[in-house]
Amino acid sequence: MIQIRFIAFDNSEQTLLAETGQSLMKAAVDAGVTGIDADCGGTLTCATCHVMVDEPWIFQLVPAGQDETDMLDFAASPVGPGSRLCCQILLKPELDGLVVRLPASQY
Repeated sequence: MIQIRFIAFDNSEQTLLAETGQSLMKAAVDAGVTGIDADCGGTLTCATCHVMVDEPWIFQLVPAGQDETDMLDFAASPVGPGSRLCCQILLKPELDGLVVRLPASQY
């Protein structure tokens, strides 16, 4: 199991345990994380699972592909260096303890 900490825009936090091999978006939706809307269900056709990955963790991720960076152009909240679509983050053991921040809004 992988522990993930979500920090909302208002600094409230939610921690969950997730299975290795699933997407961060799937884990968040299954756990009812407020602020991950995931309208497209992980098909990379929306930007409603936008998260900002904290700096020490961003280097543990596979770099975003062109489709993901293109879709981030449609994110409702400002995109920064740690911005990712969590449907594109595959959970692996090295991500145990991952911290992600949620934007003010997905719309």
